[in-house]
Amino acid sequence: MAAAQLPASPLMIRATDGRRAELALTGDIGAQALRPLEERLAAPPLSEADEWVVDMSGATHLDLACAYALLRGATRWPATALTIRGARRTVHRTLHRAGFDAVAVMED
Repeated sequence: MAAAQLPASPLMIRATDGRRAELALTGDIGAQALRPLEERLAAPPLSEADEWVVDMSGATHLDLACAYALLRGATRWPATALTIRGARRTVHRTLHRAGFDAVAVMED
């Protein structure tokens, strides 16, 4: 699948093979991004993937509500594996506050 991005969505799907999805979150992911983010996370192909790898190296800010939306999307099914890569210090703190340390592998 080619990279796709909806307008006003901070989420880009880089690749998916039906089982594994590679995502990228970029920019200032604030309250205005919540609804588009939730819609993308709940829709195929992400809703059908067993594993999510999320590149957060391009995210400069992550609102706590958006972090919870990502957490809900990734943990909707217990078998979904979640890896977070490249989160900046401020984004990592938000992910920690949302509880990602308990459900995700956090990579620098």
